[in-house]
Amino acid sequence: MASESGHPTYKHPYHLVDPSPWPLAGAFAGGALVLGIVMIAHYNSWWMLGIGLAGVLATMFFWWRDILKESNTAGLHSPVVRLGLRYGMILFIASEVMFFVAFFWAYFHFALFPDHVSGTVAATAVWPPAGTLTFDPFGLPLLNTMILLLSGCTVTWAHHALLENDRKGLITGLALTVFLGMFFTFFQVVEYMEAPFHFTGGVYPSTFFLATGFHGFHVMVGTIFLAVCLIRAIRGGFTPQKHFGFEAAAWYWHFVDVVWLFLFICIYWWGAGEIMPH
Repeated sequence: MASESGHPTYKHPYHLVDPSPWPLAGAFAGGALVLGIVMIAHYNSWWMLGIGLAGVLATMFFWWRDILKESNTAGLHSPVVRLGLRYGMILFIASEVMFFVAFFWAYFHFALFPDHVSGTVAATAVWPPAGTLTFDPFGLPLLNTMILLLSGCTVTWAHHALLENDRKGLITGLALTVFLGMFFTFFQVVEYMEAPFHFTGGVYPSTFFLATGFHGFHVMVGTIFLAVCLIRAIRGGFTPQKHFGFEAAAWYWHFVDVVWLFLFICIYWWGAGEIMPH
């Protein structure tokens, strides 16, 4: 039902979305993406992966474009709807936490009980396994820790600048956060290139790359998330009263920061063994 101004009005505070093709398109694109990964593993064929990836990216772009249009339409994103979006983001982050709980569980299962590693003798079992060289935790890992902690400060600065209606501070803080996220990814690539072990080199390399690599993927997603927020901020897309998109990106980024602190302390520092030579 529409009012005289042309904007929809409802007798309830909820937003009933219009029919959309994007859930179905996303399902097919996601299926193509998984099938592409299988085809690469078994047949070294990449064309399906390209189709699936393009489909997923297109679905993300157009679906979020429609949500932004909804948010700018008066009467659609009521306070109750915005609260629901916040609950949704909180539950999404909670589901991501459980991913990392599984990775840490796998790591500590062998770190605390190294005799469970196949082929070791309980009396001589150690962690990391004998002969495994590890990174110096106070080299690149510490540098990346400082980068992420600084990025947490800059995104908080951007948030406070937005609340104070300081558009210059918002843009500057977001730009610095995006650059710091890119620096983190660059240094992690350098670290992986210098790694003294490979993913298939045993239980320690497998758990190391699984946990840190999945976190690195989250850093890349968070960097893109914040880059989109930066573009929207430059275009004046946020106000002190209405900025859930940026708020969600900031929550996600803080989550990424906290996970890295656990990774640094547990895997790089506490789990350090024989340090590889420089």
